[in-house]
Formats: sequence, structure tokens, C-alpha cells
Amino acid sequence: MQITRHDQPLDTIGTPPAVGTQLPQFDLKNAAGETVTSAQLLGKRTLISVVPDIDTRVCSIQTKHFNQAVDQFEDVHFYTISTNTIEQQNNWCAAEGVKNMQLLSDEALSFGKAMQLYVPSNNTLQRSIFILEADGTISYTELIIEQTDEPDYAAALNFLKTAQ
Repeated sequence: MQITRHDQPLDTIGTPPAVGTQLPQFDLKNAAGETVTSAQLLGKRTLISVVPDIDTRVCSIQTKHFNQAVDQFEDVHFYTISTNTIEQQNNWCAAEGVKNMQLLSDEALSFGKAMQLYVPSNNTLQRSIFILEADGTISYTELIIEQTDEPDYAAALNFLKTAQ
């Protein structure tokens, strides 16, 4: 899939899974360095916010925005996934006071490759939003083409509200 960053073309390794399909299998690392599997993300509705680099302005804004929304949704998991190391994510959370949103590291690229979001030319993931049903069915996606653009927060959060 072709995307852009500052209007410069970049390519992901494929086309991400569509609404109605099942979440593929992958492994991530949590803040404690423990492996988190795709199966462990299930059981509740889940919002996955994918950012290219947590240490950049738009990624920081995106993560903080969803971090503020977590309390509105009792039965929804919220995750941010990036290729940043666990240490980078933990340092960012401490510096920004983010405590509600759980950050997961895809430094090993398991998620990025399984979801076809990996951008090899800059070793990041395509900015995107996925909402999953408790059984792992993808029910909502937003794939951001220009990586310096923010997602449509209201659309994702409204989707969660109307489906509660």
C-alpha cells in the first residue's frame, strides 16, 4: 500500500486486513518486557492505535488523545503499538504522564508484518486505528495515508459509543 510522509511516497509491505476479517496472529512486548500475543488482546472490544514513532509530535498527540478517552469506555481495551523499544515507550509514558493507555512494542515487527503495516524504508508502522470485537473480528479501520496527519478521533470514539 502506498502512503506518504511529508508528501514523500513510502510503501507498506501489503494491504492491511479489512473490516470483517479476523485479527492475524502476532507477538508484542509490554512495558515489563513480557510477550503479549494477539489472542491476549481479545475478550473485550479493543481499540488499537498504531503510531510510527512515539517520540514524534503527531504520535504523541494521538496516544495522549486516546489515553484521555479510556475512562469513557469501561469495557474496552485501549492499546498503542509502535516499533519503538520498550525502554523508549516507558520513558515517553513517564515523561508525558500517560497511565491509562497501554503501549506495546513491535520492535520485532511481528505485528507490523502480520497486519501488513510495516514500512521497510523507515522501519516504522503505518499510522492507523483498528477496533476489534471481543472475538477478534475487525469491525473498524482507519488507515492514514499521509503519516503526518492525525486520525479521525471522533469517528473512532463514536464507533465505540454507538456499539456499546
